[in-house]
Amino acid sequence: MNNQAMMEKVLELAAKGAATTQPNPQVGCIIVNDGVIVGEGYHHLAGELHAERLALAQAGDKARGATAYVSLEPCCHQGRTPPCTDGLIDAGITKVVAAMRDPNPRVSGSGFELLKNAGIEVIDGVLEQQARWLNRGFIHRMMHGRPWVKLKSAATLDGRTAAFDGKSKWITGDDARAQVQTIRSQCSAVLTGIGTVLADDPNLNVRTSEGQTRQPLRVLLDSQLRIPLEARIIGDDNNLVIFTHSDDLDKVGALIEKGAEVIQMQGANSEQIELNAVLKELSKWQCNEVLIEAGQTLSGSFLEQGLVDELTLFYAGSLLGDQGKSMFQFDRPLEFEKRSEFVIKGVSMVGSDIKVDAVSQNSADRLSPSD
Repeated sequence: MNNQAMMEKVLELAAKGAATTQPNPQVGCIIVNDGVIVGEGYHHLAGELHAERLALAQAGDKARGATAYVSLEPCCHQGRTPPCTDGLIDAGITKVVAAMRDPNPRVSGSGFELLKNAGIEVIDGVLEQQARWLNRGFIHRMMHGRPWVKLKSAATLDGRTAAFDGKSKWITGDDARAQVQTIRSQCSAVLTGIGTVLADDPNLNVRTSEGQTRQPLRVLLDSQLRIPLEARIIGDDNNLVIFTHSDDLDKVGALIEKGAEVIQMQGANSEQIELNAVLKELSKWQCNEVLIEAGQTLSGSFLEQGLVDELTLFYAGSLLGDQGKSMFQFDRPLEFEKRSEFVIKGVSMVGSDIKVDAVSQNSADRLSPSD
């Protein structure tokens, strides 16, 4: 059976867990015996059985002498679930075809080594680039100590996010807004600034009809702790973390009583919170992918500091002219030679709007197999 064709099926299977596996990676597994698929599975939720275990359970005795195709090196350590290497060995699997090595230092080659020592043939690197893109957030966190950062924005054809007076509801159509809900659901956290909260009072949760079982962490940057205690972003689910410089203990106490986590950062005299420090902290919280949904100032700061890995931009068929609010505000004029470089990965129609997906060239390089 063609390894690449089968791995394509495995990656499609793995992607079914995009909205639910955080902070774990998305993993799929298909077991083939004598050219016939006898078992398949994908990781659904952190703490539940891994893809290999689910596929083995479906295959039963037909797993003996079979080949297991997996999108990620099988785990070899005891976590909340037993090691998948043990399951593959005990089931009598004779060959494992994998897309890539696990970047988690607790695994990283050890899983393959255990399988080889048990007499199982191991082939890895099949559609590795596609597998790395699928789990770009997990890989980036494991290898670089910070989440993969996506930035989403919606604008008119001339790149304006709001009219001169700040009015912006709604620039894009229903289909684009529905897709934003899907994008949110696939991220570990959604981050915004206090300016957006004061202007729009968003709740930033996921609202879909697809049985969403996991809400991303809501993250607010609010240096002076100006958030109103009745702001919708606080919610009632204890799922908000606020980064601040403020030492207003009464306000901090009131927010904690409402279920928010408040992290006081260094630099009390600074208006802007150190963004890289925020991302490193979110990595400790096991956030794989952070979605930026903010105004022009905070979005511009993330871009200006080279902290945006991926862009998703929606463009509506309208114009607001040069007095409208721009998508990104930078602190200083940017010379043409120093412009940020992004590689466009796709352009599509979403209802009546245009969607552009792009990745930073530097970020793409960090995802390469040789990294």
